[in-house]
Amino acid sequence: MNQDFAARLLDWFDAHGRKDLPWQRPATSYRVWVSEIMLQQTQVATVIPYFTRFVARFPDVAALAAAPLDDVLGLWSGLGYYARARNLHRAAQQLVESHGGEFPDDSALVQALPGIGRSTAGAILSLSRGAPHAILDGNVKRVLARYHAVDGWPGKTDVARHLWQLAEQALPAERAGAYNQALMDLGATLCTRTRPRCETCPVQTGCVAFAAHTQEQYPGRRPAKPLPVRETCMLVLRDDSQGVLLERRAGSGRWGGLWSFPEFADRETALDWVAGEFGEAAQARELTPFRHTFSHFHFDVRPLLVSLQRLPTPVMEGAQRVWYNGGQPPGGLPRPVTKLLNELEFS
Repeated sequence: MNQDFAARLLDWFDAHGRKDLPWQRPATSYRVWVSEIMLQQTQVATVIPYFTRFVARFPDVAALAAAPLDDVLGLWSGLGYYARARNLHRAAQQLVESHGGEFPDDSALVQALPGIGRSTAGAILSLSRGAPHAILDGNVKRVLARYHAVDGWPGKTDVARHLWQLAEQALPAERAGAYNQALMDLGATLCTRTRPRCETCPVQTGCVAFAAHTQEQYPGRRPAKPLPVRETCMLVLRDDSQGVLLERRAGSGRWGGLWSFPEFADRETALDWVAGEFGEAAQARELTPFRHTFSHFHFDVRPLLVSLQRLPTPVMEGAQRVWYNGGQPPGGLPRPVTKLLNELEFS
């Protein structure tokens, strides 16, 4: 790859690149950072409304750092991969505490913040400041793997190392931010995973995969293996006013810090817990089970709707449990919980 690659890509970007995405107006370090974290594992069209709401509530690093985690997770509800939101909040606090609320210019210091890796740090510094740092997100991996016919799954260490070398070699001395945005735009709009539009690609000449008609082979696929299955009995506990019990989950792990229904191994264990905490149940019936799939496992949910015979004690354990009766949730809710609340006609 030579300077001609970058020049052709920048010419294409000037004419056809995306320049009006919400995080580009203006492209501050903070706005670029939030967008990059949201865009991990998530499409642009899905991210835009979340981003708009998020920066309206938290317009800068200081506002995000000062906010309760529940508020942050609440605005993240439905976007998934909630560790991203927890890391975002922790990183904002570290930026305020250690860097005066500003991103440092040193990429290593940026990468030391929670949830920020090499590519995200490069995107923050190049897209907001024009600093000469390469990036290697999913779109860029696909473009480079096809252009150079790089074999193997990019998740493998040696393949990733090779792609990083190519990314660094191609980075132009000037307009690094525009070049990186052009690479991402090319992968998102033309060099797509399926049915790439090679006929209009500005770097078609020199693309090894195009010349060999092997575009679909790159990048290499992740080795297939069956996802394990985990199960839970999700207790939907109702009081006499039709409120349901929600509890805050531990701060790490699956749905860390979010509000969810209590979970148990099976129906019997759930009913024993209800009897010990609140007395016997007036009614218990199983709702329709469903599957929620994470990136690494399937999660089979068996909801159990239980109605109490008597009014529960209003004092909950350190505000870690609430009786929810519609309206504004106490914080972020996992998608399966939102699904069940909607079925119960909560909004």
